[in-house]
Amino acid sequence: MFKRKIKIISLVLAAPILLIGGLISFVVYWAFFDMNRLPTGNFLTEESSPDGKYTLKAYISDGGATTSYAIRGELVFNDGNKKKKNIYWNYPEETTDVSWIDNGTVVINGHELDVSKDKYDFRRE
Repeated sequence: MFKRKIKIISLVLAAPILLIGGLISFVVYWAFFDMNRLPTGNFLTEESSPDGKYTLKAYISDGGATTSYAIRGELVFNDGNKKKKNIYWNYPEETTDVSWIDNGTVVINGHELDVSKDKYDFRRE
């Protein structure tokens, strides 16, 4: 009987701790690592895929006096109503070289990305 009460008390105490830990983890990810929260930046260039289905727009972002510039690559879907998405974020960089290998593969500053599934984020290297 005593062991059963200890198990119940342990479960009652563990559940809020796990919930709070999960919530803190989500907030940290959302605030610091979510690619949808990147700064907009200033437009640099754009390149369309050979079939015209996608356009990759590159922006330069100034982090302020104490940091260098970063490059953000935004994928735009030219047909349909799909929402644009960030697929490239690299720091420190000031220039961009964008070229399409084929209809679904783009190379941005030497990083080859399959636009249907890949993303490059320097914070995850």
